[in-house]
Amino acid sequence: MAFAPKVGVGVGVALIKDGKVLMGRRHEDPEKADSLLHGEGTWTVPGGKLDFGETIANGVCRETLEETSIKLDSNKLRVVSVSNERTSNVHFVTIGFVCEKFSGDPKVMEPDEITEWRWFDLKDLPKPMFLPSEKLLKNYLSGEIYQGD
Repeated sequence: MAFAPKVGVGVGVALIKDGKVLMGRRHEDPEKADSLLHGEGTWTVPGGKLDFGETIANGVCRETLEETSIKLDSNKLRVVSVSNERTSNVHFVTIGFVCEKFSGDPKVMEPDEITEWRWFDLKDLPKPMFLPSEKLLKNYLSGEIYQGD
């Protein structure tokens, strides 16, 4: 019995501190970058795929902790973006958040996926950027949640 393709749910969070956002550099090796959306070598905010049965807020907090060791308060998350990413074989709806209250300093927790974490001024973002992160930050900076695709 063949299964129909499914839409996945992704989450991401822009951690904002002193006018800067935390971004990680995805591994150059496509096998290690773990990106179905081909984001190898790009800059990204913390995030990932929502697990079955998980609340969206718990998914954001889990992914951030796993990737950066930073602890988020789920009550401090604010939705700023909904985007729709599609390729010929992958389809994700990504919900983007902003969080300005968190604890801990960023550490590379998954070096096979993310090679470094750095703070970037919101007015001088790095390139190339992972498409879901680019959309999240564009929506956040413009004040729009969904800009179509």
